[in-house]
This record gives sequence, structure tokens and C-alpha cells, in this order.
Amino acid sequence: MESYLSIDDLIRLWRPLKGEEIERAEALIPTVVDSLREEAKLVGKDLDEMAESVSYRSVLKSVIADVVARTLMTSTDTEPMTQFSESALGYSYSGSFLVPGGGLFIKNTEKARLGLRRQRYGVMNIYDEDKRY
Repeated sequence: MESYLSIDDLIRLWRPLKGEEIERAEALIPTVVDSLREEAKLVGKDLDEMAESVSYRSVLKSVIADVVARTLMTSTDTEPMTQFSESALGYSYSGSFLVPGGGLFIKNTEKARLGLRRQRYGVMNIYDEDKRY
């Protein structure tokens, strides 16, 4: 199975990688692609079949690069925080973590870019049925 993104592509799309980042990226790329394949299966689509289109393949490459880059930016030795605040005399300290528990995640917007969001439809009747004849 194809991985759709090479290390050289990641460097061109994001930034030059350091030594240990290259090793992590090489391990992350197939994991991200397999995760996207599973997301596609959940909505009844085949990612590899959809990737036969040149334009879709380009979008897929961009999404994979975004997910890998975000994962590489996530700290591995401490909990990653997106928001942090401190106080002085009241001894207050608070923060919001990027991903509770860490790990790889794919945003809903990224799934939507790939057409992997399931659309829902339906009607809810909020009134009783009219039984007048």
C-alpha cells in the first residue's frame, strides 16, 4: 500500500527536519495513512480508490503532512499545553492541554477536506400528526 507522502515531501510542505524528527516522521506517515484509511472505511469509502485522482492525491498529501507536523510539534517529554496562566501572590497556576492523553488525532476539518465526514439528513416532526379528516 502506498504512503502518499515522503520525507522529502514533508520537508517541502512544512520545514527541514532534525535527525530524530526524521525517524519519527518515517514511523508516523504510515500510521497516519492507515488511520485515514480506517476513517474512510467508517463512511463507506475507499481512500486508495479516491486517491487515483491527481487533485485528491494532492489534498491527501497536504492533510497527511498537517497531521504528521502537528504530531511532531507535540512535546514527547512533557504534557503539551495550548494555554497557560500563572498568578503571583494567590499561587494560581492553570493550563489547557493540547490532547488529553496525547497521541495522534485527525481534526474534523481535515476529514472534511478529504470528504470523510458523514452527512446526516432527516426530519423531526415536532408536532403531533394532524388526524383531522
